[in-house]
Amino acid sequence: MSADSKKAHNFIESMIRDEISSGKHTGKVVTRFPPEPNGYLHVGHAKSICLNFGIAETFGGECNLRFDDTNPEKESQEYIDAIREDVHWLGYEWAGDIRYASDYFDAIYDFAIELIEKGKAYVCSLSADQMAEYRGTLKEPGKNSPDRDRPVEENLTLFSEMREGKFADGELVLRAKIDMASPNMNLRDPILYRIRRAEHHQTGNKWCIYPMYDFTHPISDAMEGITHSLCTLEFEDHRPLYDWVLENITPPARPYQTEFARLNLNYTITSKRKLKRLVDDGYVDGWNDPRMPTISGMRRRGYTPESIRNFCDMIGVNKAGGTVDMGMLEFAIREDLNARAPRAMCVMRPLKVTLTNYPEGQTETLTLPVHPQNEAMGTREVPWTRTLYIDREDFAEEPPRKWKRLAPDSAVRLRGGYVMTCREVVKDDAGNVVELKCEYDPNTLGVNPEGYKPKGVIHWVSATDSVEADINLYDRLFNHESPDSDKEGDFIDHLNPESLTTLTGARVEKSLAQPRTDLPYQFEREGYFFLDQPSPESGRLIFNRTVTLRDSWAKAKS
Repeated sequence: MSADSKKAHNFIESMIRDEISSGKHTGKVVTRFPPEPNGYLHVGHAKSICLNFGIAETFGGECNLRFDDTNPEKESQEYIDAIREDVHWLGYEWAGDIRYASDYFDAIYDFAIELIEKGKAYVCSLSADQMAEYRGTLKEPGKNSPDRDRPVEENLTLFSEMREGKFADGELVLRAKIDMASPNMNLRDPILYRIRRAEHHQTGNKWCIYPMYDFTHPISDAMEGITHSLCTLEFEDHRPLYDWVLENITPPARPYQTEFARLNLNYTITSKRKLKRLVDDGYVDGWNDPRMPTISGMRRRGYTPESIRNFCDMIGVNKAGGTVDMGMLEFAIREDLNARAPRAMCVMRPLKVTLTNYPEGQTETLTLPVHPQNEAMGTREVPWTRTLYIDREDFAEEPPRKWKRLAPDSAVRLRGGYVMTCREVVKDDAGNVVELKCEYDPNTLGVNPEGYKPKGVIHWVSATDSVEADINLYDRLFNHESPDSDKEGDFIDHLNPESLTTLTGARVEKSLAQPRTDLPYQFEREGYFFLDQPSPESGRLIFNRTVTLRDSWAKAKS
């Protein structure tokens, strides 16, 4: 789509259009998505992915996928592979090969030499504690390092010896020489290089010194010819350093940084460090646990790429902060699945029903639509037999007022099938209801009964011709709107103890014996459910609840 054929819907698009019309920007628009491979991507990254790839698409440009891999101690190939899969699953293709900041380590080292030769960088021997003391505070300026005026030749020699491994980890660092009195703490002679003897997943043991992120990032952008470096607002105070680096070296291109508000979602945390703690301490079952706000977790739960992209489009891109209600994300997936998800029936808590007037051994095949509003999706066959299962919660021996389900001597319609009336309640020795004996009305398939009115419509499956399954009822991981805002407590304290309920021995209709794996199903009257891997213990199917049919949290808060 051309830049002129689509109305701008965020300030970055408007900015680029103005740059193009004024002649400030000519040529191709090039953006990049630059994750650090130190964890899995989360829903906040999805916003950045959609923005960077979307801007490139809108203006007929390109978007690179680059791993900013400057901290090998916390990075791994597992994270790289997961990030690649997430970006691709969301529906985006990056320009050319995947890029790594480590691809530019030689060039970055040379740019560090250039800064030293210009008197813009020096080797410093202060310890970490001393450096923190010298840095000053927001109210007080910092103090110059005793090494700040070290001669250029001495700095060059020491920096070369750092690279050769002649010093211990942390013994020396290379710092930019900017302004220790700057009100912007990022400009108080920030570290550019530190000594770290760590094997790198891309470069092996070639390096024992590694550039800092804030030094690497602008240089990587310049090496790739990025025209618009789009970052979240927490990098706004880093932009003067970004500009300083590019203005004091001879880069092959001059990118510019623009900041936008990050995604803050209530009932959620998006700190990779804290998400890692959830994984490492066993509060969740890995990074792709369906309760996690990671893209892989959302995928396993049944969120679709379309729903996430639509959600990112709904919340927009702006400069203002704020918190987005989780209900908007859940609305996006409901809207998508309501239109596309195939329908099926699942009895989660089976209660046996025997149709006493239906012939033993007889089976009837009912034909139901796959989607009631979309005939093109076809039909499915559901067996009707003498013995059925209904959900235990759809029966009340002593029903409350306005009860719309089954009770003794009352009738209900079974979805897509006949009307039946409960005639007898069978209990075990403990007084628990274990079976209902009912009569079905053979004249009610697709028509209303004569002389009486059913209480309601409930779902069901054949007891003898259905498939056993386990159901994971997932809910929000936290029961606090801002789990990360408790200054005196721990976000762990706000974990929702009801975030996962597992039901074993549920029954799904026969059409799900070989379920589809690309979309969740709407289990009628229950919600949307996505196929997980079969249980290794039982071999049964496992379905994860993606989202309920309605926003139960909004109702609970009202």
